[in-house]
Amino acid sequence: MSSRLLLLAALLLSPGAFAGLPPAVDGQPLPTLAPMIDRVTPAVVNINTKTHVRVRDPFFDDPIFRRFFNAPSQPRERVQQSLGSGVIVDAAKGYVLTNNHVIQGADDIAVTLHDNRTVKARVIGSDPDTDLTVLQIPADNLQAIPLAISKNLRVGDFVVAIGDPFGLGQTVTSGIVSALDRKGISRGFQSFIQTDASINPGNSGGALVNLRGELVGINSMIFSPSGASVGIGFAIPSDLAANVMRQLIAYGEVRRGALGVDAQDITPELARMLSVPSGKGTVVTRVRKDAPAAKAGLQPGDVITAINGKKIGSAQDLRNIEGLTPVGTALSVSLLRNGEAVILSMNLAASSNSSLRGGDLDERLAGVLLSDLEESQRRPGLSGSTVKNVDTSSRAYANGLRKGDIIIGLNQRDFEDTGALAELLKRTPRQLLLTVVRGQSLFYLLLQ
Repeated sequence: MSSRLLLLAALLLSPGAFAGLPPAVDGQPLPTLAPMIDRVTPAVVNINTKTHVRVRDPFFDDPIFRRFFNAPSQPRERVQQSLGSGVIVDAAKGYVLTNNHVIQGADDIAVTLHDNRTVKARVIGSDPDTDLTVLQIPADNLQAIPLAISKNLRVGDFVVAIGDPFGLGQTVTSGIVSALDRKGISRGFQSFIQTDASINPGNSGGALVNLRGELVGINSMIFSPSGASVGIGFAIPSDLAANVMRQLIAYGEVRRGALGVDAQDITPELARMLSVPSGKGTVVTRVRKDAPAAKAGLQPGDVITAINGKKIGSAQDLRNIEGLTPVGTALSVSLLRNGEAVILSMNLAASSNSSLRGGDLDERLAGVLLSDLEESQRRPGLSGSTVKNVDTSSRAYANGLRKGDIIIGLNQRDFEDTGALAELLKRTPRQLLLTVVRGQSLFYLLLQ
């Protein structure tokens, strides 16, 4: 046996042979992400929420049944718990960025820090359209993650996802940027980073960082037939998150603009009718009176193909530009009208949605703020009024109404907008049976 083989055998048989890899090979240090992870992980937190949900029972909801069996009249409740993650983005002020769906409807929000301290959090503002929420926690000695400029990301860049999957505790996974500007994944405004870094339930709201330890995205969702990671995860870009965060902190909401149009995707059949290439642009179906689009001369049947040089391939692309462009921005709209190329100029105006206090309409809606649908919520066949806010001590909240719900019917009668709902409520109906859209669910809600 050669001396080299004898040396190798001695190393393998030595007691410390399996203690770990050597610090260097041929004088070169082994690559590791550990120093960056050590810097970043204290800024990623665990979020635990509790939501009190009223349990409906057809027997105990009947007053005659309750009287006969001497059953208590107070509503019965159960507590739902959920887990998620968050990212500290301002250590001095205690601001934590997370997903809206992590805390939506929660009555109690607890944040557990890297050093195992647990504190109560309050909501500064939420934006369901981008699935982002800013929380504030009362804690000292926090550490924040610096934000990167996500528009500089390229497909193939290495990224690391940090969060608390399945409540196991803080977990780090790595991968690359698989795609950019992904759309059609969910409702609202969409421009997702796609990554193959493993993201699982509980990772929502956690950090997606580059190899410098800078925040490039907020992990949001996965595509998975099984519910676990299959290497297709999505994160909200840090540029979008930063813009939303600034407005939530300043105003408690995101102030968006609107062109004042309804539009739909161009199917092959529509493309033949309009004499335009299939999949190119979005066709205008309605132009609202006195809106920027109407003043600029936009007409139903126009096919919008680009705005400020950015190609429009779908109605979602148009909604994204409306929702993600600052109010007041000058827009150059390229379109096809009867096969002719036309360019119109207009400014993005603030959305003119009307809001009403529910208590002014009916005492059973006291503590509820209602508004017309946001531009991002509008889609063919959906009309009604959105719940902008609901007081947690209100009767409506006790009966199950939540912020972000869309009310599309009253006593099984559809209505167009908040003004039409107000007209229906002027008749002081004996019952308030609301038809509600929440996420992917449609259900009835009786306000008592």
